[in-house]
Amino acid sequence: MHFSNALLTMSFIALSVIAHPGPHAVDSFSSIQRRSGMSKRCESAAAALNQKRYNKRTLQNKNKLEARSKNATYELTTEAPYYEVLQNDTCVLTPTTTEGPYVWPRSQTLRQDMTEGQSGIPFTLDVGVLDMATCEPLENALVDFWHCNATGTYSSFTGRSADTPFVELLTSLNISAADFEIGVTDLHTDDTTFLRGMWPTDSEGMMEMKTIVPGFYVERAIHIHVEVHTNWTLRSNGTIVGGNRISTGQIYINETVAETLMAQEPYVSHTAINRTTNDVDSIFASSFAGGYNPVIDIVAADGVDITNGVIGYITIGVDTTDIQTGSISGAPPS
Repeated sequence: MHFSNALLTMSFIALSVIAHPGPHAVDSFSSIQRRSGMSKRCESAAAALNQKRYNKRTLQNKNKLEARSKNATYELTTEAPYYEVLQNDTCVLTPTTTEGPYVWPRSQTLRQDMTEGQSGIPFTLDVGVLDMATCEPLENALVDFWHCNATGTYSSFTGRSADTPFVELLTSLNISAADFEIGVTDLHTDDTTFLRGMWPTDSEGMMEMKTIVPGFYVERAIHIHVEVHTNWTLRSNGTIVGGNRISTGQIYINETVAETLMAQEPYVSHTAINRTTNDVDSIFASSFAGGYNPVIDIVAADGVDITNGVIGYITIGVDTTDIQTGSISGAPPS
């Protein structure tokens, strides 16, 4: 039996509503096809940008080792990377994916390290942003991240259980799933800001963010939320005032890598629920619509062991003309 890409895409979107109830903007099939064409045209540029960042970091590490070896009585050698060649040569964040119920712009802060002392495996996100219209790096694009901690909790929502199915959580708050609306229904419980951060790309369309490897919560695979903004402005406290939101998506970790990382502390102590894997996640499969690849390329930060810390490479392709509208949960008036 054969199904069209359009039918499969709509099926995956329908499944995502179960995990994240409320209205969802659905990309039309023609929109997905248009973006797919733009992304395919930029594949070589995306691959080149990924490889450029990887090579730059590899050279920096080599120079550090050489400098240290001059003062040592033993020889330091560089171990082989986790991947010989980076795997991801596609642009991601299209089609548009739900922001989820834990978006809270009031807690999104301009910084390059959003760890805030949270326990977990150190994770540096090495991100490139391409303008899909030109296949050129996009300068001064504000890349905005948020994800849960090692035991599944989001900052600003620490009073909500990470182990309770979302519809059940709504019921306990006397909110029906039909009435819940992302960007309107307020579920936040506090003003914590851990594991939320944003930073602009440089003149080469690159940026880095330090964080930890996310844990997991009920009904969802391990993921990181990402938005990209252009023409943005900030308040004095480092939160965003306004701008053009041009991409909303989620990025993921390869299952083989995830198994290794989740076997470490503090992740392995999260035993109240079983971890949802990528293959059964309600949103993961739909993120590939149009030929995109939302999986981060992971390498060991020390070149040896990913449990000591990881670097994740990914290139985000954006359509700067596709300005997304609608309210964002917790966004103060601009």
